[in-house]
Amino acid sequence: MKTEEERMDDLGHEPEQVDEPKPELRLVGEDGNAFAILGAAQRAARKAGWPKEKVEEMMNKAKSGDYDHLLQTMMEYFDVC
Repeated sequence: MKTEEERMDDLGHEPEQVDEPKPELRLVGEDGNAFAILGAAQRAARKAGWPKEKVEEMMNKAKSGDYDHLLQTMMEYFDVC
């Protein structure tokens, strides 16, 4: 059984339960503008067949902080490459 500390990630957050593989989100060599990243993420999520609610949850979370938070959220939901 893991201790409380072992269950936390490097930032001290509980890891998300992952039941399915993360869809790929290609950002390397693409426009780094926050709106371009959000658009690419939304397209990747829809292509992966995510329900509308999950797409909205991801988008709301991504928009709830600064640019660094946006990138962290993308890495949480997608296999960013």
